[in-house]
Amino acid sequence: MNKTALITGATSGIGAACARKFAGAGYRVIITARRAEQLAVMAGDLQKEFGVEVLPLCFDVRDRDAVKRALDSIPAAWRDIDVLINNAGLALGLEPEYAGDFTDWETMIDTNVKGLLYMTRLVVPGMVERLKGHIINIGSVAGDAAYADGAVYCATKAAVKVLSDGLRIDLAHTPVRVTNLKPGLVETNFSNVRFHGDTERASNVYKGIQPLTGDDIADVALYAAQAPAHVQIAEVLILATHQASGSVVYRN
Repeated sequence: MNKTALITGATSGIGAACARKFAGAGYRVIITARRAEQLAVMAGDLQKEFGVEVLPLCFDVRDRDAVKRALDSIPAAWRDIDVLINNAGLALGLEPEYAGDFTDWETMIDTNVKGLLYMTRLVVPGMVERLKGHIINIGSVAGDAAYADGAVYCATKAAVKVLSDGLRIDLAHTPVRVTNLKPGLVETNFSNVRFHGDTERASNVYKGIQPLTGDDIADVALYAAQAPAHVQIAEVLILATHQASGSVVYRN
């Protein structure tokens, strides 16, 4: 039987790229997102293009009860999840910490931190019991150091790094591996979401530089998942060639 990968936030950006990349490598994929219609379309596209089995699950990772109901509903034949990709995440707003929006903060913390924890808590025990599995968390270069007007988002991604490190320590007595991927500028709908649909402002983020793509990050995720069993790709920082850090970018 083919291996099974579960990807959160799978209908756009890095999540969608990971779903395609893993399906193309022969994995069965469980795709999750909040919008049932987009999930259904993507499931059909993946099955048609790659000929793999696809299981769509519609829920919001912020809702712990919904997460549990969705995971409890997974058919027995799909329960042995080999790779968990905690991708669901977002940035909202770009203001000084003292002027930020409470709702934006809560959404980022609930999605980027608590949602990742819910998925980890409900999926990883099965990996420990089976003595096989791999957790791939999508962090960010923003987790390495704060940048102006992005403190809360940076803090959530710093949490992803520490949670990844802590989980790796907690699993060191098992063969289960943990990877934290830390992308820099990736051209997806990320900035459009951050700026609440302001497309012009979002497009300026990528002006003068060739940014990464979702496929670039998915390539690294698949490489980490397919590394030999004795190799654990613990952390990877992935930047565009003209980006040096979260705050240093050379633009033409």
